[in-house]
Amino acid sequence: MAFLTTFNQLDWHDIKLRIAGKTAKDVRQALVSQRLTHEHFLALISPAAEPYLEAMAQKSMQLTRQRFGNTIQLFVPLYLSNKCTNICTYCGFSIGNKIRRKTLTMAELDQEVAALKALGFDHILLVTGEAKGTVGSPYFREVIKRLRPHFSHISIEVQPLEQNEYELLMAEGLDAVLVYQETYHRQAYASYHLKGAKTDFDYRLNTADRLGKAGIDKIGIGALIGLEDWRTDAAFVAAHLDYLEKNYWRTRYSLSFPRLRPCEGEFQPVSVISDRQLVQLICAYRLFNPEVDLSLSTRESAAFRDNVLPLGITTISAYSSTQPGGYANRESTALEQFSIDDGRHPSDIAKVVQKMGLEPVWKDWSPCYRH
Repeated sequence: MAFLTTFNQLDWHDIKLRIAGKTAKDVRQALVSQRLTHEHFLALISPAAEPYLEAMAQKSMQLTRQRFGNTIQLFVPLYLSNKCTNICTYCGFSIGNKIRRKTLTMAELDQEVAALKALGFDHILLVTGEAKGTVGSPYFREVIKRLRPHFSHISIEVQPLEQNEYELLMAEGLDAVLVYQETYHRQAYASYHLKGAKTDFDYRLNTADRLGKAGIDKIGIGALIGLEDWRTDAAFVAAHLDYLEKNYWRTRYSLSFPRLRPCEGEFQPVSVISDRQLVQLICAYRLFNPEVDLSLSTRESAAFRDNVLPLGITTISAYSSTQPGGYANRESTALEQFSIDDGRHPSDIAKVVQKMGLEPVWKDWSPCYRH
């Protein structure tokens, strides 16, 4: 049993039409329901819900504070390598792009760790391109073993792996894995992923199932906003989340909202989402699932992040560099995956969080609680 079975029973065009057909009455019903169904979620992300954004935001804020308290967790992405064997039309790391490639050595990794610890970070997300021969399981095991004494929480966002590979990484101290489907539109997915292991839609889709079976503590899923109709992709993400929680209930989950940002290449978003619509989407996910972590990255502007932070977000990145070696050497941008927007120092972001009456949390949990 895997989500692929459920996915094959869902029809993209049918869901898109159902979203478009939602009415104000459907939205009001969703707002007063104690436990939301997938149909309620479709109403909340529909155009009919846009006039109800204030009510959605108020309820989203209430549910977030009720479940997570007045806390905002801070993390930092650490790019280990920009080498990639895939051709993905929207990504700066795509093999066809003429950028300098680099994979961190252990000595360079130590320099990055020193720079990040000096900034106060204790929660780290490891990111690479997909180049299994260079940055595969043996490399990840060595890196995680080296990082474990320095960070209380280690996540990865790398190429999909086998269940036994995840289990080996968990034994070294891996806590969470983020794996985004990019788009749940099978035909469109093929048009964006032209070469490499990432062309296998089904294998990528089943990654979260392999993680659930491995018993990982936390799984992050999502869609890249801008590839296809954002509302329909969001509906598939919600269905995926619902499936995972029912089948792997011991695991925690997170959702992210990556909007396409400028990068090497000439790709332009197919589906543009406004700031107001992104707030609508964030609030809709919170109303649909009060337990899920909602994460917002430095892809977004400082002003947008500050305004949306209290409404439903629980985790944010700070001071991000999207290139290998970017913390020990902040000046270079030649190797980056995409340009960031909010480049504020983590101490400045922490002050903003505190001014909102919230508490910045640098440490997710203690390893002594690992099950």
